[in-house]
Amino acid sequence: MAPTPNTKDMANAIRALAMDAVQQANSGHPGAPMGMADMAVALWGDHLSHNPTNPNWMNRDRFILSNGHGSMLIYALLHLTGYKLPMAELKNFRQLHSKTAGHPEFGITPGVETTTGPLGQGITNAVGFALAEKLLATEFNREGHTVVDHHTYVFMGDGCLMEGISHEAAALAGAWKLGKLIALYDDNGISIDGQVAPWFIDNTAQRFVAYGWNVIGPVDGHDAAAVSAAIAQAKAGTDNRPTLIISKTHIGKGSPNRANTSKAHGEPLGAEEIKLTREAIGWSHAPFVIPKEVYGDWDAKEKGKAAEAAWNDKFAAYKAAFPELAKELVRRMKGDLPKSFVQTAVDTVIAAHQKGETVASRKASQLALESFTAALPELLGGSADLTGSNLTNTKSTPNLRFDALTGAVVTNEAGQGGRHINYGVREFGMAAIMNGVALHGGFIPYGGTFLTFSDYSRNAIRMAALMKLRVVHVFTHDSIGLGEDGPTHQSIEHAASLRLIPNLDVWRPADTAETAVAWTVALQNKSKPTALLLSRQNIAYIAKTDSAVSPDASGLDAISKGAYVLAEPSDAGLKKKAQAVIIATGSEVQLAIAAQKVLAERKIAVRVVSMPSTTTFDLQSSEYKSAVLPAGLPRVAVEMGSTSGWWKYGTAAVVGLDTYGESAPAPVLFKHFGFTADNVADTVEQVLRK
Repeated sequence: MAPTPNTKDMANAIRALAMDAVQQANSGHPGAPMGMADMAVALWGDHLSHNPTNPNWMNRDRFILSNGHGSMLIYALLHLTGYKLPMAELKNFRQLHSKTAGHPEFGITPGVETTTGPLGQGITNAVGFALAEKLLATEFNREGHTVVDHHTYVFMGDGCLMEGISHEAAALAGAWKLGKLIALYDDNGISIDGQVAPWFIDNTAQRFVAYGWNVIGPVDGHDAAAVSAAIAQAKAGTDNRPTLIISKTHIGKGSPNRANTSKAHGEPLGAEEIKLTREAIGWSHAPFVIPKEVYGDWDAKEKGKAAEAAWNDKFAAYKAAFPELAKELVRRMKGDLPKSFVQTAVDTVIAAHQKGETVASRKASQLALESFTAALPELLGGSADLTGSNLTNTKSTPNLRFDALTGAVVTNEAGQGGRHINYGVREFGMAAIMNGVALHGGFIPYGGTFLTFSDYSRNAIRMAALMKLRVVHVFTHDSIGLGEDGPTHQSIEHAASLRLIPNLDVWRPADTAETAVAWTVALQNKSKPTALLLSRQNIAYIAKTDSAVSPDASGLDAISKGAYVLAEPSDAGLKKKAQAVIIATGSEVQLAIAAQKVLAERKIAVRVVSMPSTTTFDLQSSEYKSAVLPAGLPRVAVEMGSTSGWWKYGTAAVVGLDTYGESAPAPVLFKHFGFTADNVADTVEQVLRK
């Protein structure tokens, strides 16, 4: 792209819209979009393959604005290129129910691929997008039929690179040789506190070379032609390395008094400075007015339709040659489970119920995964260097590996690549990469670590919940039951805190059947992530009626409703109506059953309710909840963790743990902290005396 008046006006249109929208909202970040405007002209004008009339076209390039505070950049681009984002939405920037939120939000604004704002997560999502593209291309492309073939582009700033997650993501991108990942670094040297030089002295180029990236630049980020040439060079690379393009820019470019200062970062320029900026850049148009010829230069609708039409022709030929592959690719990208899934799930749950094995729930998870990974090729597993502890691998999911020379996915004789990822000790990176994989489509990602390390992953878990993504977190070693590793590794508050995240489904199953049901629900949840909290220690299978695992008239089995009546007084040999209810989760359910027997010997009748998922139970009808937890019966909850979340169920007492654990064998700890049948029974008896 040679510099022309057109490209200058195209960039200035972005600057003007950013200034005007932030000023009208009296809130926002004008500096970043003003500084990245020429970079956007280069990418969106010359290279990005997309169709504004169909934002969900399967083979589109993905664009991620990792420095999401510069949201007016992407809103301006979507509006100018022809997406359904009218000027009225730009004028409504940062206002209630607008499609132009303070940070870009997936599912709200057409053309926004991921929700960004927490810095570093956008570039990490991008690694997930690029990984998904590479794996799908390996799995589905055939000689002469390249139907999965697109790039992932990401803009990012100094803040993204300062966040530690960018190290985790970039290292993996280099190891995985994601050659279609191209990151453009907006190197303006300014953050909220001013010039970054005193506290950000990294040699970014050398850092990314060390990760195994191709590094281009620095280039002049205000020379659209230079940036475009750098992108072309990156796309032409044949060594399968991801590329970082370092683009030197000026924050607030064009503003006479705010450019190159932190004053351009997070506040409106002000009416007088906007007037001066318009004069300085030669933009004489009124606020929110874009000349017809500039719209014409930006309009990507016809070009996008042509690109999609050409791909549709390719896909039609592919479908004719490989009808089953084409059908499978479409299913996977839609996120639909195969028709056989329901039967697979029923068989898996019933088999677990009939076998009644005594295993840790982490092992129960692996047993369920053996069935589900064999039936669902879209399941893409992994672990943060704890595979042997999390048990996230199965016979159907060999380790994912890449050829050291070519970067190609290593495949078996059937042409299949690995489906289990060794993320290394990178919990946060793993969680955010899984979000990117889910956003791309074609896979259902799951990944494992210890529950206590969910703290490292928490913001990415929250982002998955916010974006309504089907991502599954396998969190093992869920309590003091892990024993000698001590309080640093013993989860106390984690179950309660995860349950507080809106739209996150949290399961703490008690045995193999409950674990199989938890996995079934997780895989069916197209619009929410799931956290499975699993034990290290063995848990005896708890006898239950067939009705607990058999679907009722609503099509759900009792377990899948989050809580169910596991045992009545008669199951403990007492022919009396229940006087109290014991509610328990996970490994403590067997403790509740043991306490029920102790109480029966004391002629005290209790009902035991297993509540593997408080988040699911809370969504049930009031009638069902009342049937499980009848009014008038005192309730005692039992869980090896924080008691805070249990009082909402009207409990009279909670046998829990509001202190940190200790280092000792698990049986010693259980006795020390009162997790014994006698203590639970005594607690129930004390409640009844009151």
